[in-house]
This record gives sequence, structure tokens and C-alpha cells, in this order.
Amino acid sequence: MHELERHNLILLSVQKRPVLTVPELCELTGASEATIRRDIISLDQKQKLRRVRGGVEAIHPPSFIGLAGRNFSINEHMRVQYKKAIAKKACELCQNGEDIIINGGTTTYHMVHHLVSKQLQILTNSFPIAENLIHFSSNVILLAGGTFYRDKNIIISPYENDVSSNFYAHKMFMGAQGLGPMGLMEKDPLIIKAEMQLMRQANELVVLADSSKFDQKSSLLLCPLDRIKTIITDDEISDTSAKMIENADVELIVVSVDTSETKDFPSKEKNVKIGSDL
Repeated sequence: MHELERHNLILLSVQKRPVLTVPELCELTGASEATIRRDIISLDQKQKLRRVRGGVEAIHPPSFIGLAGRNFSINEHMRVQYKKAIAKKACELCQNGEDIIINGGTTTYHMVHHLVSKQLQILTNSFPIAENLIHFSSNVILLAGGTFYRDKNIIISPYENDVSSNFYAHKMFMGAQGLGPMGLMEKDPLIIKAEMQLMRQANELVVLADSSKFDQKSSLLLCPLDRIKTIITDDEISDTSAKMIENADVELIVVSVDTSETKDFPSKEKNVKIGSDL
């Protein structure tokens, strides 16, 4: 990533969250600690942010604190080919007439294009997913109520008894902050609470996670692997991660991604049932 791109990304992020640590900035940009520290010094000298011990803080902190983790506006530009291929495959699991739940995220967002020709009843907590499907499809759309968090483009309700508690779905589609032997991980307890509420309303859980998510870790566990029916990922998944999914008796669907293309990314896919060779 070019220096100017890193600086813009750092400044955008610090406006969403008042304080960011050096390790968080390294994860965000993919740069080394030495590079990030040089960036911090440069931006501090230009008075674009304030250098503090172990990280940076905004000169004008936001009045509304967002949720933990990278912002939607940042994630949507990362590994786009993989997300599109995975989302396309996920939509093939949707049958006309089904009731489904789509959790907000930058991978599930790419399901929108492939759902416009479907006839489904869809509950989502994602404003952009709902908006696009309302305008460009004839699907029945239910939008979860609550507070809209702009940094994640999702709606989270503080109440247990909201519209989602009266909706039952055959499948729920969701992304992942991270995946490990213990299960599905997230970074914010408020997101976990909201997602658990949605998960209770679905019979099957389908997780859309590109191969990089198997390297992401968090101290907050959303659900164990045995709660998941299907995981859809790309063909860069490691043998170790694939074996982990196999041992949990979860269906694994692997899609091939042509990273040389900028359009129609998925070229072919292979369905891998647990117990078969990858």
C-alpha cells in the first residue's frame, strides 16, 4: 500500500474511533510497526492527528463511538474478488419461496446482485442490502429495528423483543471476523448480542468467509463450529483449516477465484463435502 493510501486510511479510521493502537494500524494497513510509527510521526507533525503513547488519537474525536473492528468503508475494498465469488455461490443455496436472514457485512453485501431475480422473504440488519433489494428486486424485505451504526452499515437493536423475534428463517447467511477451532469470532460484544439474536431465528447457519478469515483471531466467541451448517470459502484455504472444518463435521464449499479478472470474478467452483479430499 502506498504511503498516501496508508495516511488516508489512518485518518479515516481515527475519525471513526477516537484512539487507535499501533498493532491495530498494522492490521488495518498491512504495514510493519516501523512503517506505521513513521506514518504517525509524519501525520502528527502535519497536525492531522495526535500522537499518543502506543498509538494515535483524533484531534477532534467523534461524538458517537462506533463498533470495534474495521469500518465497512474500509473492508468493502479488501479481497473483493473473493467476496464476490463466495457471495455468488451463497445465493445458489437460496430457493424461491424461502425465508432467509442476511446479516450485514461486506461479503454478504455482494449477495444483492444475485438475489434480484429471486422470490424470497428476507430479514436483514443491513441498510444498504435492504435499500438495494427494495429498489431492484421484488423480494419481500424486512428490516430489523434499532440504531444505525454508520461505521458498519448495520442496525442493532437494544431490545430482545423486536421484529426479528417474530421471524423464522430456513437459512441465515453471515460473514465472519474470524474462524478458528473454537468457532466463529467477533470483535464487539454488541455485535455478538445482535447476531446471536438473529441466529436463534434460523434453522441453518451459512458462513461466508474468505480464506484470510481463518488467520484472524479474537477473544470474543460468537458460536461454536457445530452450530454452523455450511462454510463457503475460496480455494486459498489451507489444508490445516480445511481439516479443522472437516473434524467439526461442517459442510465446506470451496469456490475458485480468478484474481486476474476485475469482472465476473468466480470462474468455477467445487463443492467439498466433509470427508472428501480437497
